[in-house]
Amino acid sequence: MTRGLTAMVLAAGLGTRLRPRTHDRPKALVEVGGQALVFYALELLRHHGVRDVIINLHHHGDALAAAVGDGAAFGLRIVYSREDPLLDTGGAIKNVQNLLAGADDFLVLNADTIIDLPLDRLVAAHRDRGATATLVLRRDPEEARYGLVEIDAGERIRRFLGTPAAVPMPLVPYMFAGVHMLSTRVLDYMPTRTAFSITRETYPAMLAAGEPLYGLPFDGFWRVIDREADLVAAERALAAGVTLHYRARPA
Repeated sequence: MTRGLTAMVLAAGLGTRLRPRTHDRPKALVEVGGQALVFYALELLRHHGVRDVIINLHHHGDALAAAVGDGAAFGLRIVYSREDPLLDTGGAIKNVQNLLAGADDFLVLNADTIIDLPLDRLVAAHRDRGATATLVLRRDPEEARYGLVEIDAGERIRRFLGTPAAVPMPLVPYMFAGVHMLSTRVLDYMPTRTAFSITRETYPAMLAAGEPLYGLPFDGFWRVIDREADLVAAERALAAGVTLHYRARPA
């Protein structure tokens, strides 16, 4: 079900909270469990049959492109989108609109996240519901710090980052896990050639417009490598024998 899909891996960030590790490399090339962080995302995609991948670049972008190459070593076809200046998550996606020509939907992953997600389940849920966007969600003790995404009993997103203030139904709060599937209709809600956040700006606007946004709750293995403490926690989990259903290649 994932074959023929294009995926975008967001990898252009500065990685400021992981300094000094990111002084001389992009966050995506920081090693976790003996693997470059971005390799986990690439192997996840390959494992689920995705072959065409776009990676955006900025901070030490040449180093990332050199390490990953054209994707052949991963069984992928990779193209790059260079950003100067940085375009944030929404601007990065809008910037590759031409590379998505002819697609009905596509996947987006963060390069700083290790997740053992069954992508076929995400794709099926998104298409079966006719969603404009489907966000992978998780419960987490720090979900309020990351920003709440709240869903109703049918898993439709009804409140995003506290907006709207009042909703006439019970909701369950989650946090966004950094993986989403988007209809290309999302691009219609995005301005051109400017920096903006898809979560802080695009999704709230789409929710207000009545677009069908859905969540997909996920309770499997997930780690975001945002701070040094996150890297240490991920190293410990992997060293303890956590089994991923895909295998990252050596850095």
